Amino acid sequence: MDVEERIRTDYKLPLEQKTIIHLLLVNNTINERIAQALKPFDVSAQQFNVLRILRGQKGKPANLSTLNERMVTKMSNTTRLVDKLLNKGYVDRMTCPSNRRKVEINITNKGNAALRKMDQVMDNIENELLQQFSQKELQQLNFLLHKF
Repeated sequence: MDVEERIRTDYKLPLEQKTIIHLLLVNNTINERIAQALKPFDVSAQQFNVLRILRGQKGKPANLSTLNERMVTKMSNTTRLVDKLLNKGYVDRMTCPSNRRKVEINITNKGNAALRKMDQVMDNIENELLQQFSQKELQQLNFLLHKF
């Protein structure tokens, strides 16, 4: 993608500025595709991320702090995300018997089943987005991005 063409400018951008704009444009494209893929499930990318974190707990509950620490996109409204998943029946929430201020969240069977369907769609989107890259190029890209 030619950044100057995409933002419709005749001005030759400095390399640093062009790089940042390029990263922002790629990020937006990825976010739009993910949102579009998850729309039929009525789940946001952040809710999908919470479900994946909970599945990764392998049956052990997670608290809001754990979820927030492991989120790809850090948010202060993790409680609201969990509430939406609770309303869909994808998670359940329990108050810790030893500390009533601590809330523990688990993924439900319904949440796991929905997540498996979402995984298939997300695998397809990831493959579509990255199909033009070889494995070596993906390794290079990850190496470069890791420098951030």
